Amino acid sequence: MDLLQNFLIACIFSFIGSIPPGTLNVTILQLGLNQKLKIAWRFALAAALVEYPYAWLAVVFESYITSSTGIIDNFKLISSLVMVVVGVFNLWAAHRPSALAKKFQSSGFRRGIVLSILNPLALPFWIAITAYLKVQDWISLSNNPQLHMYLLGVSAGALGLLLLVAYTAKYMIPLFQSNARVKYIPGSVLLLLGLYGFMEYVLEKL
Repeated sequence: MDLLQNFLIACIFSFIGSIPPGTLNVTILQLGLNQKLKIAWRFALAAALVEYPYAWLAVVFESYITSSTGIIDNFKLISSLVMVVVGVFNLWAAHRPSALAKKFQSSGFRRGIVLSILNPLALPFWIAITAYLKVQDWISLSNNPQLHMYLLGVSAGALGLLLLVAYTAKYMIPLFQSNARVKYIPGSVLLLLGLYGFMEYVLEKL
């Protein structure tokens, strides 16, 4: 069950984390509107492939960060506080007004690779998520099969969200063009999970 659970949880969090309007999903939205679905597929596959090494680096950094005895002793508190901070940051970023890009290039795979690599939030996002999921015992990364199922889930979640946007572009465009509540979903989820973990920590200490 650990393998399937790792995959499903990573897939869910990757899907949620890919929701806010950004370079990747706004670009694939335009490809969907232009009915360039073959290009959209190549673009989405490239973006999903890049998520794999980013998530792997996040696991490595998370393990290195938590190797300190002082951090391990208060891991649940620290991971919960990090989730709260990341959630608040996501909500703040979503609140800032931003306009959709006016022009989109119609390249596929290579454009997806470049734009995904240039995404500055992927690594810290997955460091925070991985730390939280581990401390809550929702995932186990104690061996290579578990690790790679987790990474596959990360890629699958990103791929699923991008393809959903491409194939439902005409329905999604109003959400992306307005100050829709949908862009607040990731930050709200992270904030609530962080508060939940903090509450658990407090109850354990009582």
